Amino acid sequence: MDSVFQCQDLEEVREQIDRVDRALVALIAERGIYVRQAAAFKRSREEVEGGKRVDQVMRRVERLAGELGADAALTAAVYRAMIAHFVADEMAAFRARAAAD
Repeated sequence: MDSVFQCQDLEEVREQIDRVDRALVALIAERGIYVRQAAAFKRSREEVEGGKRVDQVMRRVERLAGELGADAALTAAVYRAMIAHFVADEMAAFRARAAAD
């Protein structure tokens, strides 16, 4: 994290937090775009639920949390919540496609 800015006051801290929040939300939005693209390729409920892939992603982000100095428990919780949401969205799209067929 070489680019961490050393803040001089609370206002600067808040400005940096706001900047990071904007970047995080943009990345979540981008991730969602790719998740929706992946959903179009999945042909079964098992593929949508993606147990092996979820495990793989969780192992990777937990490792990354350690490498980057992030709180591992928080990182895991955020990813579990995000994945659960995306899987639910994918499942709804899958059901809608199945109903249309």
